[in-house]
Amino acid sequence: MGTAANYGSKLRRIIGWPFALVYGGILRLRHALYDGGILGSTRPALPTIVVGNIALGGTGKTPHVELILRTLGNGPWATLSRGYGRKGTDVREVTGSEEADLVGDEPLQVKAHFPKVRVFVGAERVKAMEHIARTAPEVQAVVLDDALQHRPLRAGLNIVLTTWTRPWSDDALLPAGDLRDLPARARLADVVIVTKSPSAPGPIVIEAWRDRLGLREEQKLFFSGLAYNRPSWLTPTAAEVPVGHDVGAILFTGIADPAPLVDHARRIWGEVNHVEFADHHAFTLADLSHLAGVFDTFARQRKTLVTTEKDAARLRSMIMGSPLEKLPVAVVGVQAVILTEPEQFAFILRTHVGPHQAHR
Repeated sequence: MGTAANYGSKLRRIIGWPFALVYGGILRLRHALYDGGILGSTRPALPTIVVGNIALGGTGKTPHVELILRTLGNGPWATLSRGYGRKGTDVREVTGSEEADLVGDEPLQVKAHFPKVRVFVGAERVKAMEHIARTAPEVQAVVLDDALQHRPLRAGLNIVLTTWTRPWSDDALLPAGDLRDLPARARLADVVIVTKSPSAPGPIVIEAWRDRLGLREEQKLFFSGLAYNRPSWLTPTAAEVPVGHDVGAILFTGIADPAPLVDHARRIWGEVNHVEFADHHAFTLADLSHLAGVFDTFARQRKTLVTTEKDAARLRSMIMGSPLEKLPVAVVGVQAVILTEPEQFAFILRTHVGPHQAHR
């Protein structure tokens, strides 16, 4: 029996299909102009690794940027992203002391996790790469978050993400589906990662996925999962966040795909009330008042508010004097982990940046 969600998805495809055909035509024309050299593209002198996707958000780009940084180890490295949700499009280096509306939530998160990494934001990636080369000459490679569709820049290594539950092969172009680019573009990737995998698949399943995604023989396919950190308090303290069947949690998220985190929360807390906001939601005082009201009426004696690190980056500057100031707010961090052939994945990354390191 079909669910309401299935019916809604089918109706969306039927209604959106004519518009998707027009959108697809525009994309094909744009790519043809770049592929034919009519529109120019630049390969930066610095080695670059792009982490991108074909669909809209929710594939886990930022956790995989951090995975790459952990895998590469000591650099020095830099990251570059648009800084989604920030004010302005100029090139700016992130120090970690800014508010999210100036640099974006995810760059702040990356800087907090990797203080020695030079973190930059800028809408024009070519211009930003020139800025990095000029102002951070020690940088040996740049990891770009979400630059696959930025055709003016030709990256050295392209990594495309797709999810276990909704790969691009099962999706459709906007507005009929959630694909923002042509599925054929993924065939140009050097590496494809199926993210949010429940476990490491065996050889037969891996080969089935290669067929499902239509990958070329030389394209490398990996599978990754999510590993959640133990909850910690938004305001640093030595006390541990209570977990267990006798504790309730009001989980509030402003991320594209909260389902894996909701499942995790239900495994470590006895009862979970999920309050969902849009991806990169700019929290208001009204939102915080609403969350405080949900907390007050939550029928558990032991309870806590819980959010993500990405959301926490937007909240920290608002907590003082807000309705949440005196309430317990915990944060759950997450890491992406390569489940299949992690040594091969590390080898690809290190080989890409290795020759450049040797000549600097």
